[in-house]
Amino acid sequence: MNVFGGAWDFITDPAQWGGSTGIAARILEHLWYSLLAVVAAAIIAVPLGLLIGHLRKGEVVVVGIVNALRSLPTLGLLTFLVLLMGLGLVPPIMALVILGIPPILAGVYAGVANVDGDVVDAARAMGMTESQVLMRVEIPNALPLVLGGVRNATLQVIATATVAAYVNLGGLGRYIFDGLALRTYDRVLVGAILVAALALVVDGMFALAVWASAPGTGRLRRTPKDIVRPAEPTERA
Repeated sequence: MNVFGGAWDFITDPAQWGGSTGIAARILEHLWYSLLAVVAAAIIAVPLGLLIGHLRKGEVVVVGIVNALRSLPTLGLLTFLVLLMGLGLVPPIMALVILGIPPILAGVYAGVANVDGDVVDAARAMGMTESQVLMRVEIPNALPLVLGGVRNATLQVIATATVAAYVNLGGLGRYIFDGLALRTYDRVLVGAILVAALALVVDGMFALAVWASAPGTGRLRRTPKDIVRPAEPTERA
């Protein structure tokens, strides 16, 4: 049977979507692994990026961390963690967390550090404390870049979460690894198609969030940038 035809028949067969090993269950498992990894990466990367971006110091640290973590091969790292910690959910999640930290850290730092200096100075002149400047001015104006970093991390994690099947867990990678083992390449294609489709859907949701968060557009809410800048005087008749 043609590989593409077999993959299409498998995906469009309603019987393949039900049960604990059906497509729907595999998608939920894949999303769960990805969510755990992105949330854990954000817990680590967001505070560090906010601190360095607000202080406008430590750019060398950010670049060094990002480049070092990006250079690590995920599958090799996963193999090392499995040998170190044994099988289970923790090794693949840790490998995905390390994959997700660099884009989030870079996005948060770049977003906060590139907020208009005049806006920040005006906020301080109005009597805002440093924490208020960060929370009320820098973060709202940096939100598109922050979300962009989370968006990039999420897409990378979703695309790489297939490695969970390498240590006998679930997710959409199950189709890829089982298909390779059994030489049923239509199943490999099924896994690839579903991962790509899932990434596109999530990417579309993040693209909408980034669009809505653009400061000064009024799509999400008015940002302190609009409040801090004085309004132009109106001419009197």
